[in-house]
Amino acid sequence: MHVQFKEVIGQQHCKTQLVQLVQQNRLGHALLFLGKEGSGALSMAMAFSQYLVCEKLNGKNSGNAAIADPGPSLFGEPEPPAPPTEEATIFQTDSCGVCPACTKANQMIHPDIHYSYPVISRKANDKPVSTDFIKEWRSFFSDTPYGNVYDWLQYIEAENKQGNITAQECNDIIRKLNLKSFESEYKILIMWMPQFLGKEGNKLLKLFEEPPPNTLFILVAENDDQILPTILSRTQLIKIPALSNLDVEAALELQDGVSMVKAQQIAALSEGNYHEALQLIQIAEDDWQGILRDWLNAILKTGPVAQIKWIDEAAKLGREKQKQFLKYFIHLLEQSIKLRVMESNTPLQANNPETDFALRLNKLCSLSQMEAIINELDKSSYYIERNANAKMLFHALSIRIYHIISNNSLILVN
Repeated sequence: MHVQFKEVIGQQHCKTQLVQLVQQNRLGHALLFLGKEGSGALSMAMAFSQYLVCEKLNGKNSGNAAIADPGPSLFGEPEPPAPPTEEATIFQTDSCGVCPACTKANQMIHPDIHYSYPVISRKANDKPVSTDFIKEWRSFFSDTPYGNVYDWLQYIEAENKQGNITAQECNDIIRKLNLKSFESEYKILIMWMPQFLGKEGNKLLKLFEEPPPNTLFILVAENDDQILPTILSRTQLIKIPALSNLDVEAALELQDGVSMVKAQQIAALSEGNYHEALQLIQIAEDDWQGILRDWLNAILKTGPVAQIKWIDEAAKLGREKQKQFLKYFIHLLEQSIKLRVMESNTPLQANNPETDFALRLNKLCSLSQMEAIINELDKSSYYIERNANAKMLFHALSIRIYHIISNNSLILVN
């Protein structure tokens, strides 16, 4: 497990912003890291908390925080501090990763960094708190740092139970944060998914309004609409944007060993969501371009027998793969439109299989035809989510695409 800034995918602007808040002494007592699923908001919060407690960065030794200044030495004045070394200069934009504080933060056992997240009752009349699930939490973040709430609830075997941040949890937070810090200057609470904090969250208002000295709240959320307004209004917003396609592509190649061509396809489909990208690796081992090429050939050239064979195979893919396949077709059509409209200013790379396929689609369809096909693919994806019969759906979709490309008839209807 690594929770340094350099391990967080992309987001260089956010990293710089956070470092500047500390260096310029503009850090509020409550931050809201707001980023959609797969943007890395939780990883960023973990890296920032390690940055704040790093001993080499802050020039402190473990255990110094609570020790008062002993005053002048009996043996004369101490030597003036040495100028910062090149190593110290490097560390000022990231935690060192090797001091005792960083080691503890890496292992999620630092006594001044606390965690709060949705939990479930394991038995009747149970009043769970986050620390009851701390072993699972450490393993979960280590295994899936870009995981979402659904992944977490499955990890703790919630089944159909709803996760919550409970009133008992709020009491536990108040107790923890009113203690003195053990080792670092800061006491930090990372609350993941504060939208799971119901009206019980009002218990924390006094803590937000009058926090103990050097106490920092880091709320990590995907959506601020469901956070209690009384808490939301007391936070300093840090926006974590969706990742760029290049960042996702590079991470897939370097961290997950995905080939360049497949990484480009997945990055384009994931739309800046690294969680989605990792899921696509698991469910998208198929050759999407090959499947699409066979389908279009069956629709436009080889005839009904080939279509029926293709539809039978597509029906066996399962809903998730079917949706991803349709999403990939939409993506290629969108790239074709960009190529046509933007011409030489297209973001697609030359000598790329996707570029070649997109150019072929441009020869096959006009802009209005592409828009009509995208509309049909969107509707089909919607029906797949609602358990439509796959064979009937792909059969109807094949007929519609044939008429759109052959005679524009469905475009006129739409």
